Amino acid sequence: MVPALRYLGSVCGLARGGFPGGFSAACAPAPGKPWLLCQGGRRASTSSFDVVIIGGGIVGLASARALILRHPALSIGVLEKEKDLAIHQTGHNSGVIHSGIYYKPESLKAKLCVQGAALIYEYCNQKGISYKQCGKLIVAVEQEEIPRLKALYERGLQNGVQDLRLIQQEDIKKKEPYCRDFQEAGGSVLTNFEVEDIEMAKESPSRSKDGMKYPVVIRNTKVPDSRFPFLGVHFTPRMDGSIWLGPNAVLAFKREGYRPFDFSARDIMDIIIKSGLIKLVFQNFSYGVNEMYKACFLSATVKHLQKFIPEITISDILRGPAGVRAQALDRDGNLVEDFVFDGGVGDIGNRILHVRNAPSPAATSSLAISGMIADEVQQRFKL
Repeated sequence: MVPALRYLGSVCGLARGGFPGGFSAACAPAPGKPWLLCQGGRRASTSSFDVVIIGGGIVGLASARALILRHPALSIGVLEKEKDLAIHQTGHNSGVIHSGIYYKPESLKAKLCVQGAALIYEYCNQKGISYKQCGKLIVAVEQEEIPRLKALYERGLQNGVQDLRLIQQEDIKKKEPYCRDFQEAGGSVLTNFEVEDIEMAKESPSRSKDGMKYPVVIRNTKVPDSRFPFLGVHFTPRMDGSIWLGPNAVLAFKREGYRPFDFSARDIMDIIIKSGLIKLVFQNFSYGVNEMYKACFLSATVKHLQKFIPEITISDILRGPAGVRAQALDRDGNLVEDFVFDGGVGDIGNRILHVRNAPSPAATSSLAISGMIADEVQQRFKL
């Protein structure tokens, strides 16, 4: 046994209005215009950019990096409302590089996760970043779980997961006995810059005080969050030798709340009024109550962990940190299973690409997602 076992309580919530507004939105060149100007609200100090990425998490930063490496002549900026980057979902992730075995075959999640995992390992090797490629051991502890395990194996093969195989009990015992690249390339990152509005601006060849040369302006609204996937039991070895147990998934009562009693009446009202939360609750009531119970009482969690490692006791466990995982929910109470990439209509909408519903495995898939975004931006905005 390792010296410490840590219980990871991952907190979940739901998107307002059925779909989240997104982790990053690319503001790009207007049709028929040589460049696009995206002007920040801090008039005196904010630069003008050809392309702007809204959101300084791992997906936004990876997308900015991919774009500037492909188009070094463009002026590209990242806008982040917090004082530092990766404060929210990215900074509270599990640290796991996912294999891609769970996701529906031919979905974007499956495709981009497998590609992204390979790219992440390659990137870490190039940059000298330490990682532990220990593999993933999925164990059926009940007889009725064996057919599900075989079905999962078939799904993994369809998804192109590398080095996948079924093993028996004796083999299990052998396996388990008991981002500055973007800035260095010339991009700009603006923190403490929460985007509140995107609007058309006056055009003026002289770029006078009353007008701008290019027609889009971004001023200093919160991007909506979403949450609620069911996860099961995980044992995750960390680089420091400890193990995180979990995560479980319970409803968050605040979009950016990482402590047990964080609460926002406004966020809760948005979730209840503008999403299918009530339908989701009725569809998964007993499961949801059980997850809440395990989150509150570690002894209940230990009983589940003991199915895998009977020697674990509650004295081996410390309560760990929590994250808020975004997960889109439609108005019928169904989880949106795949990543969502789309744009809008009208003068502004045609100049924006939204990256919406990017929960786990977004971190693993980030470099693959960024390549897809760069392709889409290049095609859509004729870069």
